[in-house]
Amino acid sequence: MDTDHLTDIWSRVFGTQPDPSLWLVIVTAVLALGAVVPHTTWRLSRNAVTIAHEGGHGLIALLTGRRLDGIRLHSDTSGLTVSRGKPTGLGMVLTAAAGYIAPSLLGLAGAALLAAGHITALLWGATALLLAMLIMIRNAYGVLTVVLTGAAFVLVSWLTTPDVQAAFAYAVVWFLLLGGVRPPFELMGKRRRGGAVDSDPDQLARLTHVPAAIWLGLFHVVTLCSLIGGGRWLLGL
Repeated sequence: MDTDHLTDIWSRVFGTQPDPSLWLVIVTAVLALGAVVPHTTWRLSRNAVTIAHEGGHGLIALLTGRRLDGIRLHSDTSGLTVSRGKPTGLGMVLTAAAGYIAPSLLGLAGAALLAAGHITALLWGATALLLAMLIMIRNAYGVLTVVLTGAAFVLVSWLTTPDVQAAFAYAVVWFLLLGGVRPPFELMGKRRRGGAVDSDPDQLARLTHVPAAIWLGLFHVVTLCSLIGGGRWLLGL
């Protein structure tokens, strides 16, 4: 591979692209909303939120020095991330807290990239994260889900026009921002019905002696603030 070709790839990935029109940003927001709000579409699209949720657990586990044993994604949109290390302490707390806020924080980071014009960098960065996560998947359904999601990013990155890439990138970020808000509300409903007795907030309550309701409230604050802040960036406000 010659130097000119490498320079071209570098410029393509890390350079900036023109901002899409406002109507495209609004249309992609509506499409993302359509993937999150109706129960029928949410049953399928929630798989992508689960990828981000479990990926958040896994990433923070690694960053805090824990050993990541594997990640499993299930067809009912649940997931499980297993790591080894101290059963208590800051690393375990951060790992347990990362899941429910990961989709929203990823969406916020994506919104920052798009606001700066880095559409291609977002697509390639997401592909790299999915590839890294694939190495840690430990069940067939999880492999299938991550491979299909990653394939969508690769195909859009390489085979489509800049306008299509922009539409896809904005739709993905809107979906993460909007989709990140729903799971904490779902968890709150399950807890009111006496379910989800070993959820992330319950684990955090045992680790920190802070009530699970406080942790759940924190998840709501992070996801809603991310939606507001990310939405403003995407809309150019």
